[in-house]
Amino acid sequence: MKGGGLRAYALIYLLFLYAPILLLPIFAFNSGTVIAFPLKGFTTDWFVQMAGNAAMRRALTNSLIIATSSAILATCLGIFAARATTRFSFPGKGPITGLIMLPLVMPEIIISMSLLVVLLGLGVKLNLLTVIMGHTLLCMPYAVVILTTAFNSLDRSLEEAAYDLGESKWNAFRLVILPLVMPGIISSLLMSFTISLDEFIIAFFLAGNEPTLPTFIYSQLRFPKQIPPIMALGTVLVLMSVLLLTVAEYFRRRGVAKTGGTDSGGFL
Repeated sequence: MKGGGLRAYALIYLLFLYAPILLLPIFAFNSGTVIAFPLKGFTTDWFVQMAGNAAMRRALTNSLIIATSSAILATCLGIFAARATTRFSFPGKGPITGLIMLPLVMPEIIISMSLLVVLLGLGVKLNLLTVIMGHTLLCMPYAVVILTTAFNSLDRSLEEAAYDLGESKWNAFRLVILPLVMPGIISSLLMSFTISLDEFIIAFFLAGNEPTLPTFIYSQLRFPKQIPPIMALGTVLVLMSVLLLTVAEYFRRRGVAKTGGTDSGGFL
């Protein structure tokens, strides 16, 4: 009885969590303009309208630029931070690591407002670059967590063997360490890209007149006729997010297996 109750609770919880997402494709292919049951019929017109919307394409382009740039910056900085914290001991290591991880526990609204006040105080014009800065700050902790796991899984004897063979520290890092942690790097890139692509609050505060995809979707919710194309767009975004997270988890597990480490959990 106890086991059955737990299974029922888990099923109800999963339905509550994922049912709204499962409804997206249902209404995206519904010919009715009202998001309600009963359904009227099957259509792909909303996907056609989505593809033909110039403002939506501009917002998508902005989001792709921001997500790609943020993912690359967060991963590069994450490599330096993960390498430093796993390989070296230095004064203030704990507090510095804590500051890097702080965005994980700090509300995004606080981060966004703080960045807005600082940037406006410095006279910086709000544009895509300011959003990239904010998203890099947000993605950094996730990149550091993934890359720290990758670096911790390395066998240090491989690095020492490279030194014994006469390689410099840079060559040992480039030829030995980076190839071994490459699955973690790819996983970090994909995870950071997904987080940046879906992020709304920082983009809302820092984008200025440049719309991103989440802010564009928010602005269109006021117009009932725009809801069906938004549902179609939401379906595409969900599929893209699931695909990217699946690929990221694949490379994370591949990295753990490649380095002979222990899999202590992941995204999926």
